Amino acid sequence: MKFLEKYGIYLKDQNQLLTALTHTSYSNEHGCENYERLEFLGDAVLELITSEYFYEKKDFREGDMTKIRSRYVCEHANYEYAKKVGFIPYIRVGKGQINNVNETIIADVFEAILGAVFLEYGYEVSKKYILEVITPFIEENRIFYSDYKSLLQEMIQTTRKSLEYREIDETGPAHDKTYTFEVVIDGIIYGRGKGKSKKEAEQMAAKDAYMKACKK
Repeated sequence: MKFLEKYGIYLKDQNQLLTALTHTSYSNEHGCENYERLEFLGDAVLELITSEYFYEKKDFREGDMTKIRSRYVCEHANYEYAKKVGFIPYIRVGKGQINNVNETIIADVFEAILGAVFLEYGYEVSKKYILEVITPFIEENRIFYSDYKSLLQEMIQTTRKSLEYREIDETGPAHDKTYTFEVVIDGIIYGRGKGKSKKEAEQMAAKDAYMKACKK
């Protein structure tokens, strides 16, 4: 397990690293620790590192920093970071989970590994590692979210604005309908989207609204 070595990190405590790679399904079968406690720690460290990065590098207001940070500290983002780091083949799961090492597990393990790095090396090394992983994604303005409704809700919840999705059109035969929705915030139309289901159309409307908000 040398996936951290390319970042100049050599963990002496390999048992800690194994714990970070261990899902609850595996620990239940084998009576060992799992990654949950390390994930809790890693999540806090990741949020601090990214918060400091945006505070130092971007001249954003508090609400804008919260908004942009949420794009890079989320399950979808962690999953992409995990693929870059290259630890996915080493994740340990139980027999019943073997064919379902899903995005959530992989994202959790990413944070757990950071927790392990933090415990052995401290904040500065953890920061150097994380920024090496995530900065290229930030610089290319990568959008990770697939659940734009949740992202849009998070964006406006601090201002206590009302949020509503309205169906405005339905076309096509019964077996092949296309729906059009608009997203309305405080009575103002912010986005519009189409989809083959109502849920898909709502997501596309939310994406339209979110992308427009990010450009302001």
